[in-house]
Amino acid sequence: MSEKILSRASGKTAVANDFVMADIDYAMAHDGTSILAVKAFREMEVEKVWNTDKIVIPFDHLAPANSDTTASLQKDIRNWIHEQKIRNFYDIGNGICHQVLPEKGFAMPGKLIVGADSHSCTYGAFGAFGTGVGATDMAEIFASGKLWFRVPESIKITVEGNMNKHVCAKDLTLKVVGTVGSDGATYKALEFYGNTISDLSVSGRMTLCNMAIEMGAKTGIVPPDNKTLEYVKKRAVDEYDPVYADDDAIYAKEIHIDVEDLEPQIARPHEVDNVCGVSEVEGTRVDQVFIGTCTNGRLEDLEDAAAILEGKDVAVRTIVIPASRDIMIEATKNGTVEKLLEAGATFATPGCGPCLGGHMGVIGDGETCISTANRNFRGRMGKGGCIYLASPATAAASAVTGTITHPGNV
Repeated sequence: MSEKILSRASGKTAVANDFVMADIDYAMAHDGTSILAVKAFREMEVEKVWNTDKIVIPFDHLAPANSDTTASLQKDIRNWIHEQKIRNFYDIGNGICHQVLPEKGFAMPGKLIVGADSHSCTYGAFGAFGTGVGATDMAEIFASGKLWFRVPESIKITVEGNMNKHVCAKDLTLKVVGTVGSDGATYKALEFYGNTISDLSVSGRMTLCNMAIEMGAKTGIVPPDNKTLEYVKKRAVDEYDPVYADDDAIYAKEIHIDVEDLEPQIARPHEVDNVCGVSEVEGTRVDQVFIGTCTNGRLEDLEDAAAILEGKDVAVRTIVIPASRDIMIEATKNGTVEKLLEAGATFATPGCGPCLGGHMGVIGDGETCISTANRNFRGRMGKGGCIYLASPATAAASAVTGTITHPGNV
């Protein structure tokens, strides 16, 4: 699939390990990376961006601003956006970039979408080639609409089996990460197949593709099916052509995973691939629970947490941050927000929050947080502390007991 997308984008037949200069369909930089990208753009002495409709800039990482320095930097970017007449600007409260782009119709099958953020691989859930680049590369895209790529080799991952109750897309994703390893797919494109993948919702596929980068992958892609097309056709801002791998496609490696007996999964500190079943760490004390992020801040994630917390009280501070304004509105309308608030959870503005250690829930030295995010590196959510990664259901169950807990036990 990656070879076909990069062939279309470069106007030439592209096979694994070729170098190509490709036309970018959509480019994204958020409030954290647009600062450096715009600085580099100005240093290039280019007056105008290549296309005011193809650039998307959401403010999500430190939004609302957490300091006067951040506020000043964001003010400068707002001014630049106005000067350049960039149409697709989503200011604070709209949500996380990787949720906003699909919601607003920029993530479409067959497209080449590049973001100045490593988790831009999320867009592969829609059959796109989504990948992250550095700020200087993004400045080059702002100026020319092009970027060079080495065409990645592909790994085919087939997942079969029906997941048990309380086991969801995040558990499947952690199982895949633990199986492949943090460097097991370095600069490869992951393609996901099998009945388990087909059964996942669009949100679940976004969770899966979101963490492709945690295996070192350049991108992660789910072939578009009726679920994908139903989601996209209501939102797409452009025409699109889905692509699929040929039956005789050559893969660098094939991996098969059975989830029939999978229990909820946990990634232990301080590596994302340090994965085990929840039973191995059950009873570990936690100081904070965080439910949200571009990995698990979607509506079904909040609903899973609310189903666990309804009628109960949290035993530790519990922070919930929806991935977007639209999700927060839906969660408010269907009673999910009320259930979570009644249980004692604290809500914050749609955005990234404490995921990157920015604000709205940073943990202190020696504290432990169970989080639905995608990274648990040392210092990720503050200078000290430990992070365990889990599903929204497991995180919510842990909020009830104050220790890491199997959702079925509450």
